[in-house]
Amino acid sequence: MPTKKKPQVTVAAQAARRRELLDTAAEVFAEQGYNATTVRKIADHAGMLAGSLYYHFDSKESMLEEILRIFLDELWNGYDAVLEAELGPRETLEALVTESFREIDRHRAAVAIYQKENRQLMAQERFAFLAESQRKFEKAWLSTLERGVAAQVFRADLDVRLTYRFVRDTVWVAASWYRPGGQHRPEEIARQYLSMVLDGIAVRT
Repeated sequence: MPTKKKPQVTVAAQAARRRELLDTAAEVFAEQGYNATTVRKIADHAGMLAGSLYYHFDSKESMLEEILRIFLDELWNGYDAVLEAELGPRETLEALVTESFREIDRHRAAVAIYQKENRQLMAQERFAFLAESQRKFEKAWLSTLERGVAAQVFRADLDVRLTYRFVRDTVWVAASWYRPGGQHRPEEIARQYLSMVLDGIAVRT
């Protein structure tokens, strides 16, 4: 009798399953914290044995690294497009805030992990890319604010570093309460945030 062939798993199916497992891991990391999360806990949430999870990833460190790299790669694709558009400082700030909320919508759990674990992870060589991303992030925002002050779009007495910290923290803390598919789209939330921020820093005519 001819033997039955095992169904072959396509590359696309493998990639989809991998992304599904990363999404599950991200939610567990965000909820329970990186140190408190074990491979077994992730496997339990994924409805599989821990040994089966090792078929896809060699460690929880590998999963966390991939989660954060995917998030930051997409974030910088959006940010770089904004910065390369050579918009005015106010328009650049508006676009960066809007892009940030879109990333929270796409990667809420990854943003939450980044917020909670960033400082601890940066001390590890494997996650050195987080420090580089943070330096780029700070430079992009500070240069935008400085351009705005120089162009008299933002107030001359503006403390750009303090403003950067305020906007950064105000935007990214939204990952703690935002849920995709909720009442407000990310662009609408960005518009509301910008209205509050810019009323305080824009030059009044």
